[in-house]
Amino acid sequence: MDHQGQFRRAALALGIPDDEVSRFIQHLRLSIRLNGRSGGVPVGQFGGLPRLPVGMEWPSDGVSPLPFIFSVDCAALPRVDGFGLPADGSLLFFLNHAQAAATGERRYGRVVYVPAGTDTEVATGSTDDAFVGEQYDVGATLRAEFPGWFGADDEDEKDEEDEDDLSPFQQQLALDLERDLPHLDELCALANDLWPPQNRYISAYIGGYAHEEVIESFAEQTLAWREKTGEIVIPVAKWYSHVEKETHRLTSEWVSLAHFPVDNELYYRSDGSFVIRHDDLAAGRLDEALSMAELIP
Repeated sequence: MDHQGQFRRAALALGIPDDEVSRFIQHLRLSIRLNGRSGGVPVGQFGGLPRLPVGMEWPSDGVSPLPFIFSVDCAALPRVDGFGLPADGSLLFFLNHAQAAATGERRYGRVVYVPAGTDTEVATGSTDDAFVGEQYDVGATLRAEFPGWFGADDEDEKDEEDEDDLSPFQQQLALDLERDLPHLDELCALANDLWPPQNRYISAYIGGYAHEEVIESFAEQTLAWREKTGEIVIPVAKWYSHVEKETHRLTSEWVSLAHFPVDNELYYRSDGSFVIRHDDLAAGRLDEALSMAELIP
């Protein structure tokens, strides 16, 4: 479905100029929301035993099996403009959330792509094993997402009295938004009407924006490496400003491949995710996806 065309027609019907609609669409992303209560045709499976290519061993961290989180049938998922998921085949996500959060090592997460037509079999394992969760099917719906610097989800933070708390870079972004997208609130509201942001009973999101904390971490690592190699020199007083600008740049380069809550009785919230560069996803380099995990006491 031509979601961009659908949005453009609806925005033009509201009297919003076409060039402004085009600028907004550059930042609008749709994520695929997976949950077990959406009804319709199942598009994936959470928990249980995955179907792996015949002869393939259960993915591991080199020592222990990785917990299987979920799988999706790419052909059954809604097609999303600008999101380069494979057109068919299956994606399987494995993550040892606790170890990934504690160490930050890539070996504790893995994405397996099984091309269409591959001979598969139910992986060997016991439903009593710690790496196999409760099995259930999920359906799919779409949700509109915007970059964090839009402030679309922070209505209470838009007051003028908060402007003094913004950094110079954030102030410039706000000025650019006001100039380039004078109908920003109306456009965000329209997108949310077309693809509602309902968050109840969600099992996972496929696509959309990677969490800002993840991108900021990449920005810091990138800048630190460039300094170490002598490519750039950043005064300590200007470090945060450079991180802000690099985070803003990388936001358009990376996409969330999957984001999902993880049950953990010891923490208020625990999340797992996989992120990937747009270019790697479009080229089918799914082994370049990075796993992330977060534990919030």
